[in-house]
Amino acid sequence: MDKQVTQDFIIDSSETVNRIEKLNILKEKGVQPFAYHFSRTHLAQDVMSQYEGLGENGSTQDEIQVAGRLIAKRGHGKALFGNLLDDSGVLQFYLNIDVGEDIFNGINDLDIGDIIGIKGIPFRTKRGELSIKVISYVLLTKSLHSLPEKFHGLQDKETRYRQRYVDLISNPDVKSLFKKRSKIILQIRKFLEEQEFIEVETPILQPIYGGASAKPFSTFHNELKQSLFLRIALELPLKRLIVGGFERIFEIGRVFRNEGVSYKHNPEYTLLELYQAYADYHDMMSLTESLISTLALKLVGSYEISYEGKTIDLTPPFKRMTLRDAIQQYAGIDIQDKNGLRKKALEVKPDIVDFSQEGELINVLYDHFVEPHLIQPTFILDYPLETSPLAKVHRQDPSLVERFELFINGMEIANAFSELNDPIDQHHRFSQQMKAREMGWEEAHMMDEDYIKALEYGMPPTGGLGIGIDRVVMLLTNSHSIRDVLLFPHMKDKY
Repeated sequence: MDKQVTQDFIIDSSETVNRIEKLNILKEKGVQPFAYHFSRTHLAQDVMSQYEGLGENGSTQDEIQVAGRLIAKRGHGKALFGNLLDDSGVLQFYLNIDVGEDIFNGINDLDIGDIIGIKGIPFRTKRGELSIKVISYVLLTKSLHSLPEKFHGLQDKETRYRQRYVDLISNPDVKSLFKKRSKIILQIRKFLEEQEFIEVETPILQPIYGGASAKPFSTFHNELKQSLFLRIALELPLKRLIVGGFERIFEIGRVFRNEGVSYKHNPEYTLLELYQAYADYHDMMSLTESLISTLALKLVGSYEISYEGKTIDLTPPFKRMTLRDAIQQYAGIDIQDKNGLRKKALEVKPDIVDFSQEGELINVLYDHFVEPHLIQPTFILDYPLETSPLAKVHRQDPSLVERFELFINGMEIANAFSELNDPIDQHHRFSQQMKAREMGWEEAHMMDEDYIKALEYGMPPTGGLGIGIDRVVMLLTNSHSIRDVLLFPHMKDKY
């Protein structure tokens, strides 16, 4: 590919043109601008820790090798300072003309954003800053685009999400947030392992989607000539494993729902689901508040967290409230008043269709009136039977199921059941869901005959729990949008 074709292919500014010209000059000189390897001995943080004791103007004879992205460069006549950014932090380097004109001029001609390796000696400057005195350098990768202005970083939200790679380079807090996300998931795994849960993996591609009320993404397997769906939940395969004899299992994985996008919704997100034999939803409540409060203590250092200017207390036990009481208190309607329920829901959402079931009406009122008030952690308990086809009938009220949802700052964080293990009842519930689907409810549950067969072999009493990992990360990192805690959130096409 000749120079002009290369320029036409990637050019987006005069700065890019200038960098491509430098790239071509380097190639003509026989310099490899995209290296294969560099033997780094220290990260920036290693240097800071190992040589912290160097006094003012102190030096050492140690020769070390560091590497990173050039993010700043300051010339002072025959002296030059620069900053390298690696995964651990920023490190200053220094050289003067005495190092040799080729090395001095070569570094001086580098562009901000280039990735380089440096061999040098640690020392402390007159101003007290630990630095590396350059002995030699090598260009490892030539950057063909300029970075955002250093004092303000990359500010535009849409560009940050579309070009997360630039966002991570320009905004150190963003990389820190995603390192915290990794620690949160690690702590979840540690917590569950201590509770004797084991981690398993289940299929992402499924012939029948289930475990939630949601629209799926579909695909087609050419060899099998079979329509498949991206999973909308982890539930049904995991409960098959409970039937098979596992007693405490969990999975942390992506699920996919072909639905809207908002500050708390993304078409794919990370879900924790766990199942415990010989347990019910009361056990799941205790486990949930223990997990969430432990995460706060481990990651934040306190049960109290600050979120969007509010102080949220995650000290267990969390508040408990029935769904009926919550809607009565905040919406002023008793959900057992069927006519009043529909009338109130129509006031909020006039386009509700005639076949809308009670569960949909309740959800309308719940979303509008109740959720905004659930700032402190609150378990909402005991949902109408028709809203939860996979949950056991409430042992004290057959019109309800044993189910809870945990809300914090108006967001649903967790959903749990005493799991339905009666195959006859489960078949009936699926049949009712299929009737609703025939009437036009696209999100009704599919019939899953194999799952019914699994239950016919016998599933012990089981408690199940699902937790939205992304929303937990939002809370523990004080992030307003789910896009802020996803490295690559889904976006509309730019053009």
